[in-house]
Formats: sequence, structure tokens, C-alpha cells
Amino acid sequence: MKALVENKSPLELTAMALALAMAIFHLYCALFGPPDAIIFRALHLCFALVLGFLMSPGPFRSVAILLALLAAAAGLYPIFSIDYINNRMIYVDDLRMADWIFGIMMLVVLVDGTRRAIGWALPLTALVFLAYGVLLTNVGLPSLMEQLYVSTEGIYGIPISVSATYVILFIIFGAMVERSGAGRLFMDFALSLTGHTAGGPAKVACITSGLFGTVSGSAVANVMTTGAFTIPLMQRLGYRPAFAGAVEAVASTGGQIMPPIMGAAAFIMAEFLGVSYLQVAAYALIPAILYYIAVFMAVHFEAKRIGLSGLPREECPKLGEVLKSRGHLFLPLFVVVGVLLWGYSAPFAALCGIASVIPTALLRKESRKDISLPAIIEGLIDGARSSVSVALACGCAGIVIGVITLTGLGIDFTGLVLGVAQNSLVLALVLTMIAGIILGMGMPTSPAYIMQVALLVPAIVKLGVPVEAAHMFALYFAILSAITPPVALAVYAASGISGAGLWDSGISALKLGATGYIVPFMFVFGPSLLMIGDWSRIITTSITALVGVVALAAGLAGYARAPLVHWQRLALVAAAITLIKPGILSDLVGVALIALAIAPDYLARRRAA
Repeated sequence: MKALVENKSPLELTAMALALAMAIFHLYCALFGPPDAIIFRALHLCFALVLGFLMSPGPFRSVAILLALLAAAAGLYPIFSIDYINNRMIYVDDLRMADWIFGIMMLVVLVDGTRRAIGWALPLTALVFLAYGVLLTNVGLPSLMEQLYVSTEGIYGIPISVSATYVILFIIFGAMVERSGAGRLFMDFALSLTGHTAGGPAKVACITSGLFGTVSGSAVANVMTTGAFTIPLMQRLGYRPAFAGAVEAVASTGGQIMPPIMGAAAFIMAEFLGVSYLQVAAYALIPAILYYIAVFMAVHFEAKRIGLSGLPREECPKLGEVLKSRGHLFLPLFVVVGVLLWGYSAPFAALCGIASVIPTALLRKESRKDISLPAIIEGLIDGARSSVSVALACGCAGIVIGVITLTGLGIDFTGLVLGVAQNSLVLALVLTMIAGIILGMGMPTSPAYIMQVALLVPAIVKLGVPVEAAHMFALYFAILSAITPPVALAVYAASGISGAGLWDSGISALKLGATGYIVPFMFVFGPSLLMIGDWSRIITTSITALVGVVALAAGLAGYARAPLVHWQRLALVAAAITLIKPGILSDLVGVALIALAIAPDYLARRRAA
């Protein structure tokens, strides 16, 4: 315990105490049930705001402390006024002076706190929407303040509800799993499976980042955690620095779409769709598998093309020994999935997962040393701290959603998109893709996805896309902005480790992650990839999609069973594109193109034999 508080300033100690209190509060609510909706959401945001200012005081500490106190006042006001808020008639009763004072205070501290946590993009967007609501519509300022501050349709709307109910618990779960030594398990497990194969370290990066990403849900955090090991290992083996960084960035980005535990936006999607989180995980499963198979095969083809072998077998741990010494650390993941399958809620599943971490780590001597009271406390503190940026982003996105809902802007925007697209689904999808990538470049996945849901998703649903596929389409491109130049945060993080140029790494990431840009179109035109429909259709669509993504990986890498010439690469890429749209004719064309591309190599091997 002494090491935990040693050499810490009073401000840091206060922030640690608040983070611990925040974690304990949410664990208590998950176990015994949350209080009134506004109380629960307001207290969650209050914790996050105060912590945000204390964690990022900047050069003027006294200003940060003052803002933290104002945030506490603005956050606690709805809690102490809950009877008044619940009994008043919204848009009928006049606002009190206190409503105006604390409401304006909340807007100021929320915008500035979000700026400190994630940068300017989302706060500026919120300010633009506020200005639109005040200056360019007939909505009165009192109605706007009521919508945003004293109702559950603005700041305390669905995004902050999801952050308070689901996201923080799974972030705490991820922090606790990491403290138990699971990171080493993921690395050794991947090394034992693929370390000795062609391009082994790059395949290790795919597996490790997928496993770690499904727990953390953050592409940049995944890169910084696993990339510190995998990127130097890939460079040692002979991969170009840009390619090594790209592999880690693309693999880490996929963690947000990989069940059983995805990124925060998946929980928001479940709330918007009105389905269980387990159902969202089911929607995401096949596309996520296709994504990782494509990255894995791209790595394999690249290794074969440039003649890279794997690590010496003696440097790779044995699978049996890994599972014997640390395999039990997979148990918390199985607990979460099992509780969800049993029919319990996602918050309860996260709580059970958190509760299982400590006894699981105590089962073996190798992991027992990682668990202590200071480690547990530090895990809870880290989990709460990591949730701050998500909570502030969700609160700030609530401003945007509140303005859109009150002014009817979403309906107008839907009409605009439909007008531009001229009832062309492909054009509407391309517009949504571009918007998702641009939004995601400047803000985290969750608010980028939320804005697409408010502005763009209704348009593609009107053009006949199933609502589940439309939401998943928006989510994918909000995520893929992390590897899309010019602003590709996961690539930036990887380049910092590999030492490669940003554009070189970004182009390599685009090639490796190309499947991620095609898979969303696949499940829009073939919703069976989201496990919607009968099983025969799901299986056949999945098989043709698998063939397509492998063909795309081979075509982009320039290698299948042997190096490919230009026309063969073009044929394989064209085959992948034709396999996007399910149907007998398009599937036959795709298979014919693949056969045409690989026939010369097959015939050459037959002649040689």
C-alpha cells in the first residue's frame, strides 16, 4: 500500500481516492441495482468530470481545481433536486434561476472536460450543434436547456446511461484481468500456436491483439500494450518497420468488433436496437472472424512472398506448458460469456467476471504473485480512470443528440442524404462510410457511432437496409478510422514504436485492413453474415465471404501458393468484390475468377510433378 501512495501529490491522491470511490459505487450499483435514472447518470458524469480535471490539470492547477469544484456543483445539483425534476412538467413549467446557473455551468465544464480528455473535435461539434439550435431554429433557449440538462433526452440520455451501466464495469473487468497476468498468457498462447510458422511474430500480433482487444476495447491501448513486444519481434525477423507497425495497428483495431467483449459502442448499439448485448455480439461474430482471418492470411502471404520464416521452436513456449501454468486465466472470460448465455444482464455478467478474477489468479502459483491488495486497488483505480474519457465523450455526445432530437435535424439530414443519393443504396452507403471515417478521425468510436445513428443510419434504413446491418455498418467505419490516413490514431501509436513514417505505415495498414472496408458491404447485401435468417443461408454466405476475403488478401499481397503477376492479382481482387453481393451468379463469377488466377500455378505444379 505504501508504494501505491508514495511520492504522490495531494492532487494525485485526491484523484486516486475519487477513482476508487467511483469504481466501488458502480460495483455496488451492479450488485444491488442503481438509483433513480437521473441520479445514477448524473453521479457517474460528476465523478468523470471531477476526475477528468484532476487527472489533466494542465499548467494552471488552480484553474483545474476550480473547474473540478464547478463540475461537482453542476453534477450534484440534479441529484439534490430530483423531486423537483421528477414532478415538474417539461416544456410547460418555467425553469428556476438555479436551473439556468447550473445548466450553463454544466455545459461549460463538460465541453472543456471533454476537450482535455479527447481533444477538440467532439467539443467543437457540440458547440456547432448548440449554436445551430440557438441561432438557426425556432426552438427557444429555455426548451433547449430543459432538453439538455433537466431531462433524460440530452446530457443524461442513452449514451451516458450506457457508459454508467455497462461500459465502466467492463473497463474495470479489463483492468482487473490485465492485473492478473492475462497479458502474458495471451502473448505466450499466441507464440505457442504460431510463433514458429512463416511470419510467426506477425501472426502472434494478430492473435494477441485480438485477445487483448476484446478485453480492453481500445485500439491505441492495444497497440501500446502488445505492440511493445510484437513490433520489435517482427522487425527482428525481417519485416519492414512500416509493415510491422501496420500489422499491430490493424489487429488491435479489430478488438473493438471481436466478441465476447467488444468496445463501448457495442453496448450503446444494444441500447439503441433494444436487444441484449449478447445479441449484438452474435451480430458481430462472423464479420469479426472474417476480419481477423483476412489479416492473418495477409500476414502469411507477405511472409511467404519475402521469404520470412518463423522463430526458432526453442524460443517459442509449448502450448501444453502455457495452458498448464496460466491457462486458468481464461476463466474470467468464460464466466462473462457463461453468465450472458444463462440469460443474465451484461452488467451482472461483468460483475461476475470481476469477482472471478481474484480467485482464478489464486489457483496457480505462477499467477498468485500478481494478486495483492495494492494490485486490486490499483486495478479498480485504473479501470475508473480509463472510463473517464468514454463517460465525457458520451456526455458531450448527449448535447448533440439532444439538439438533433429537439430540432428535428435528424429528419432533415435523412432527407438530404436521400436526395444526394437519389435512392441509390450504394451511393448512400459510400456517403455513410466517408462520414463515419471522418467523424471517427476526430473523436472516439462511441460518439462517432452515435452521430451516425442520429444523422445517417435512418437514411440507409429507408433504402431497405435491415436496421441491425445499418447500425453495424456505421460502427465498422467509426472503428476503421483508427487505421485510415491522414488521422489514424492506432497507426500513430504503432509508428511511435516501429520508427516508421506515418504515411508508409498508413498505406500498409490500409492494405492489411482492406477486408474491414469490404465486410460491411457484405453484411448489408447479405444480412445472413450477421446470423440473421436460416442456418443454411448463414453457412453458405459465410463460406463465400471467407473465400472472398482470402482472395482479397492474396491479391493485395501478390502471393498465393506462389508469387502472382499483375493480372492474377487483379483477378483475385475482382473475385473478392463480386463475392460481396450474395447470389448464385455473383458467386459463380467470383469462383471462376479465382480459378482463373490460380490455374497457372496449379498447372505448373502438375507439370513439375
